[in-house]
Amino acid sequence: MTMFLTIAVVVLIFLVIFQIAKASEYVSVLKGEDVSRRQNNKVNGFLMVAFLVLGMIGVWYCNKLYFPKTLLAVDSASVEGARVDSMLWITIAVTGSVFLATQAILFWFAYKYQEKENRKVFYFAHSNKLEALWTIVPAIVLTVLVIVGLRNWFLFTGEPPKDAMVVEITGKQFGWIFRYPGKDGAFGKKYYKNIDPATNTLGMLWDDQLGHDDVVTEQTVYLIKGKPVKLIIGSRDVIHDVGLSHFRLKMDAVPGIPTTMWFTPKYTTKEMKELTNNPNFVYEISCDQMCGNGHYSMKGIIEVVEQEEYDMWMAKQKPQYLVVFPDKDPSNAKAADTTKTTVKAVDAVATKTVAKL
Repeated sequence: MTMFLTIAVVVLIFLVIFQIAKASEYVSVLKGEDVSRRQNNKVNGFLMVAFLVLGMIGVWYCNKLYFPKTLLAVDSASVEGARVDSMLWITIAVTGSVFLATQAILFWFAYKYQEKENRKVFYFAHSNKLEALWTIVPAIVLTVLVIVGLRNWFLFTGEPPKDAMVVEITGKQFGWIFRYPGKDGAFGKKYYKNIDPATNTLGMLWDDQLGHDDVVTEQTVYLIKGKPVKLIIGSRDVIHDVGLSHFRLKMDAVPGIPTTMWFTPKYTTKEMKELTNNPNFVYEISCDQMCGNGHYSMKGIIEVVEQEEYDMWMAKQKPQYLVVFPDKDPSNAKAADTTKTTVKAVDAVATKTVAKL
């Protein structure tokens, strides 16, 4: 019923507009073509100014209404990401001022230079000054913006400070795998043919001693507030993209071609919950590259914590080598020795008791 009512309303509106148009044609014939055209131009010129004013008010209102819901309403969560915000604001200021100026001139000219009896059209085919003005000035402005963007890009993808921590991120359909180097500060080698979804998600080579202390986790990565972190990014299947919207950064994850970027977290997750007034806030890693049917669900979480909390968390983690080979774990061996000792002690007590009986 609702569908038929909607169709009926649309048809009725069309008929009303059609009848108004026909009536306008009849009025034009009665008034005369020239008089009617001048009156229409005058009305259209006024409507142009009205549309300009109402349009600007609408832009202002939409900005006021929806800006608090954008990421720009909250400060960048990384030191380096502030450069991206600054670059974006400069770009908006430049392009926005040009847009406002050109639109204001466009609509105002439509009103100011409408057809009048004593007005003659001034026509010129070409102007070298105008051509140079609107070619050279935009070229210079855009060149400056590009140079600023390249400088920031080279910073993000260049070498981080020497005290930076290193985390490896590997994309897969449809999730993220994280690897931290152990005390040696180096990652062990890996080979894609060694990948086993159950026990070896990264294809690590177990005979490489450097990898015996590497810690592997999935879906959640821990970072330290105020400490630069270098991300070594890769993929084990298709092209993904590490999207860090709150940190204002992103980087492709390409199979067989590691990419890197680095940044310095400014706020812990707890602090961001207070800044956003959202108790459920989390730093999200999104996949910004269409990667398959489950692309929408490919999300990871970043927990930014203080150094002490990170140290406590890392102390609880077990190297992936010991997870796969628990018999190599010294703590398990100590537990086994303790158990044997306890069993021997119990047997000795039991033997003495039987002997007395």
